[in-house]
Amino acid sequence: MELRHGLISVDDHVQETPDVWTSRVSQSKWGNLIPQIETLPSGEQRWVVNGQPISRSGVASVGALISDPVNEPQRWEDVPEAAYVPEERLKAMDVDKVDYAVLYPNVAGLAGEVLARIEDPELELACVQAYNDWILEEWAATSPRLIPQCIVPLSSLDVAAEEIRRSVSKGHRGVVFPSVPMHLRDLPHINDPDYDVIWQTCQDLEVPIGFHAGASSRLQFPAFEGLSPGQSSALANITRPISSVPVVANFLYSRILMRFPRLKIVFAETTLTWATYILELADHQFERQRLIQEGYTMTPSEMFRQSCYFTGWYDRTGIRTRHSIGVDNIMWGTSFPLATSVWPESAKAIERCFEGVPAQEREQMLFGNAASLYKI
Repeated sequence: MELRHGLISVDDHVQETPDVWTSRVSQSKWGNLIPQIETLPSGEQRWVVNGQPISRSGVASVGALISDPVNEPQRWEDVPEAAYVPEERLKAMDVDKVDYAVLYPNVAGLAGEVLARIEDPELELACVQAYNDWILEEWAATSPRLIPQCIVPLSSLDVAAEEIRRSVSKGHRGVVFPSVPMHLRDLPHINDPDYDVIWQTCQDLEVPIGFHAGASSRLQFPAFEGLSPGQSSALANITRPISSVPVVANFLYSRILMRFPRLKIVFAETTLTWATYILELADHQFERQRLIQEGYTMTPSEMFRQSCYFTGWYDRTGIRTRHSIGVDNIMWGTSFPLATSVWPESAKAIERCFEGVPAQEREQMLFGNAASLYKI
């Protein structure tokens, strides 16, 4: 591993290009159901998936790259190249002093949830595979600094496991999974044994599985209609990280982490500060409810420190509570190019947040944990 800057960002996003699916999925078979950009009579453009427009404010989420982060580009020609051209992304990473970037999707959903809503199993799989192949061929092939993660279909968990195996064999370093799949389609609860094939596959392949905040909008507080676009956007960006509270809490009590002790889970875009709260509360209730009598061999905080990672990118307070979370369980990101990103001043944010932190701990959180987890 070669480091110039000392940062592996574990939560960055690719902006899918208009031809990701139209060039890889059969037009003759599915036509307008293929994810694509549609031009409206007004001249504005929007993404449509499965024949329906997806819920987003523009054709790309690039708030960090534009002067007005509230008003996303309405036409593809206005999207900055650093969002979708790998060579330009590398330049943007150098400006921000980032060595490697672990990539999550955008149009496909922060956790692939947009494609997971496609009801036709064959079309869903074709779209998922198109994305997984595209990010390898266009991004990972450009530079080893761009770390790909695969998304999965949800129409069949066995098919999802097979797609994980296929993708990892081709070079994917992680798996992106919707945190509440039951919100997307008729599926068992995520704690159901049906999902064991997913956990077992990831454990066997030694690849982490990432649950990105915001993959289920139903976990977030809805914005009041009277708020301005800027206020609504700010509210969404505040409630998105903490929407992972119930997701994390569920894993701390589900026994999944006991049954699959080598499974590694990344809770992306969480921020750090509330991790102390949830670990303390989970252990407190575990003790008060005497759950040790129900067959647990570990406390919630022990399961967390064995298997889980939180991610920060501006969290000065969170870094101060790092020992309550676990230095081994913290990683850092830039959230580029989303509006929540601190680009191009991530280095300044790091200096502010890590002031007084011993060098060994700093290095572990900024790149050591990530290098080990993603085999960089």
